[in-house]
Amino acid sequence: MYISEKEVEIRYAETDQMGVVYHANYVIWLELGRTKLIEDVGFTYAEMENQGYLSPVTDISVQYKAPLRYGQKAIVRTWVEDHGRLRTTYGYEILHEDGTVSATATSEHVVVKKDSFRPVSLSKIYPEWHAKYEEIKKDAHGVRS
Repeated sequence: MYISEKEVEIRYAETDQMGVVYHANYVIWLELGRTKLIEDVGFTYAEMENQGYLSPVTDISVQYKAPLRYGQKAIVRTWVEDHGRLRTTYGYEILHEDGTVSATATSEHVVVKKDSFRPVSLSKIYPEWHAKYEEIKKDAHGVRS
């Protein structure tokens, strides 16, 4: 299983009155991590969109563990948790620089035609991308490398 890493410098504007990162910013960081993973394996969302397809979020879940604060750096670890005919589930860990887990998350996505929002199989429109996800996804025993 392949795990991508993206470092995020925490900006003051991302914090709340308690001085910790506002919860909604974690969802933005998930997108940064997902985009980095896709680029790491040789593809881009922009190319998909240029070809007339989108990949909307159909489900997202975040579990908050330990707060991050302004001036710290977060590390977003992203992997393909599961990949099927129509859905891809990404897994995430957002870590403090010392490795402490700040949050864990998953997001589920489908690929749709931009003009109709009808679902399409990634294997039909991007067989190489589909094959790469099959290669790098978490194995059936839940083992992560």
